[in-house]
Amino acid sequence: MGIEEDTPAEGEVVSGAEAPEATAPAGPEPTEPTDEAPVDPEPVEEDPLSRAERERDEYLDLAQRTRADFDNYRKRVAGETETAVARGRLEMAEGVIACLDNLERVMTAEGLNPSVALGEGLPEDSPISLQGVVVAYRDLNSALSRVGVEVFDPSGEQFDPNLHEAIQAVEGDGVEPGSVVEVLQRGYRSGDQVIRAARVVVGR
Repeated sequence: MGIEEDTPAEGEVVSGAEAPEATAPAGPEPTEPTDEAPVDPEPVEEDPLSRAERERDEYLDLAQRTRADFDNYRKRVAGETETAVARGRLEMAEGVIACLDNLERVMTAEGLNPSVALGEGLPEDSPISLQGVVVAYRDLNSALSRVGVEVFDPSGEQFDPNLHEAIQAVEGDGVEPGSVVEVLQRGYRSGDQVIRAARVVVGR
């Protein structure tokens, strides 16, 4: 007769020494942290054609910006030059006009109308000194004309505050209100710019 092994009956608790050990299900082993930085993928090398096109576009953009900057610089210099020329012309004209005023006073004192002095001839009995004044007067007027400065005499015109400076107002028979009765000093202008308004007497 063989030896029978003791097997636990149904519902019987087996003691610790005799109980089979429970095993946990196998899983992935934990990984240890590492200090190594992730390795970047190697850069893709640019093909020669793409590089040449990119460099061409960069140079073209640089050339266009340089040209735009130069055009702006050229326009600014041209504007500044034009302003300086106009300012120089104005300063020169003002100086010449002052000289003309003095010559006109001399001619008026000698009984010669300055407007007549700009004509071709002079009275035969004009003294030599007055003839010299007239020559200088004509030359200075010509100098102003060459730089675009013109003289204007508004005799008989309607008073215009943009062109005329009223020194006196008079009334009388045959005097039209608002008209220029007498010109005390002629005016000068360059294009639309009035260098000096004409000084006038107006009717009221």
